[in-house]
Amino acid sequence: MMKKYVVFVGDGIADHPISELGGKTPLEFARTPHMDFIAREGRGGTAVMVPPKFIPSSDVAILSLLGYDPNKYYSGRGPLEAISMGVELKEDDIAFRCNLVTVNDDILVDYSAGHISNKESAVLIKFIDEKLGREDIRFYSGVSYRHLMVIGRSEESAALSALHCTPPHDILNQSVKKNLPRGKGNNLLRCLMEQSYHLLCSHEVNSVRCSLGENPGNMIWLWGQGYAPNIASFEERFGISCAAISEVDVVKGIACYARMKVISVAGATGYFDTNYKGIAAAALKSLEEKDLVFVHIQAPDEAGHMGNIKAKVRAIEDFDREIVGTILKEVSNFNAYRVLVLPDHLTALASRTHTRDAVPFAFCGNDIKSDAMDSFNEPSARKGALHLKRGWKLMEEFLKK
Repeated sequence: MMKKYVVFVGDGIADHPISELGGKTPLEFARTPHMDFIAREGRGGTAVMVPPKFIPSSDVAILSLLGYDPNKYYSGRGPLEAISMGVELKEDDIAFRCNLVTVNDDILVDYSAGHISNKESAVLIKFIDEKLGREDIRFYSGVSYRHLMVIGRSEESAALSALHCTPPHDILNQSVKKNLPRGKGNNLLRCLMEQSYHLLCSHEVNSVRCSLGENPGNMIWLWGQGYAPNIASFEERFGISCAAISEVDVVKGIACYARMKVISVAGATGYFDTNYKGIAAAALKSLEEKDLVFVHIQAPDEAGHMGNIKAKVRAIEDFDREIVGTILKEVSNFNAYRVLVLPDHLTALASRTHTRDAVPFAFCGNDIKSDAMDSFNEPSARKGALHLKRGWKLMEEFLKK
């Protein structure tokens, strides 16, 4: 029987020590018996998923995690989301991530517009496309606050790939004007973003949200631009077939470019109410056909961006119990298996954003000898046997005979 592999990714579960948790990290403080089992029974350590010249973002980190060197393969976040959404990019098209955000008196107060619903956001993005779209500029609705803008080849678009565009979750409670796109050709993006604010503030959807005490999606935020990448398939690189399950388009997009089988699960929201049971069941089902399943859960990262300590601890425990525990119980019945657990990056509660710290990881299986790790958390990982400065080498380590 072929060996089966599972990769568990808890987005942003790692962190720094928190005084409110007695100087422990959320991962140390949380009850995580299943991740602790993997660490205790197997090998682990730390890995740098974000190379020095890159912003510590999920797209860069996930690319590394799947075994692709970002220095060679990374071309921007927007095109990764585009392919996941079924938006085909032409050779010279440049795709931007387009958030619906909440702005109040020049301050960006919410990067997610209160985690606006799909139905409401679809109406707003359609409205923006009607008002600001043109032959070479189109807006596409995605999930919740996460959307897409694609600009075709034109004189204005030529310099856009080099613009400095800041992710909105990095500038919470900061000035909008001071963080608008910078660089040659920035006028086009600035105009689109500023015009969107004037259009969306008075939209009926936002009027209703405000009356209900909910944050409105009253501005678009453009960032993460890039061209379609050229990525070798996962099966070509590692010789095994793979399925991927994620709640967010950027991870699905990387999986699409790597020619993995992307599995969508009803009710997989990427938030605290996500369909954990459905995700776990779909992952186990996929192993009937594929050698490896990659399972990515977003909720801990959302809690980190909110700065909510209790929510992050709860999200970590939910991930351990509902995803790792459920799948591990069944996978351990295989004659040959390996499982790997890790975050893609740290999401620090103190700063409410990602950091480039090395991440803890652990993997176990019926052919893996244990090392000095006794639990799954940041201090324990430092006692592990493996410490990788090139995080994209971890997948090779996990899969090697």
